[in-house]
Amino acid sequence: VQLQASGGGLVQAGGSLRLSCAASGFTLDYYDIAWFRHAPGKEREGVACIDGKSDMIYYTDSVRGRFVASRDNAKNTVYLQMNSLRPEDTAVYSCAADRGDNCFFIAAMSSFGKVAFNYRGQGTQVTVSS
Repeated sequence: VQLQASGGGLVQAGGSLRLSCAASGFTLDYYDIAWFRHAPGKEREGVACIDGKSDMIYYTDSVRGRFVASRDNAKNTVYLQMNSLRPEDTAVYSCAADRGDNCFFIAAMSSFGKVAFNYRGQGTQVTVSS
């Protein structure tokens, strides 16, 4: 079972990047998938949560309106389209998956809190220059 994020890189402020998270060893159907980021000196932050049982996608306030998360079950891959990037978006981005109702609880609390995901993958570095 593996999740692998890719697509990171160096981009100027205002630019865009699309991250991919490919799953292997299991199918993503009905799994809740979350994108996280971890910047140096800061706590890990949940960015988006894609509900596996509905069309609901939750975004944290700092990225809502700029980032778009999506999934392609046929390709067993989820994506994070990041637009209008800012230097404060610089971080290692990773994805995580769980069969539970994680996104429902995250949306209800308006916070990722301590919601745990069973599967967590390797990250990809995103650096936004000013």
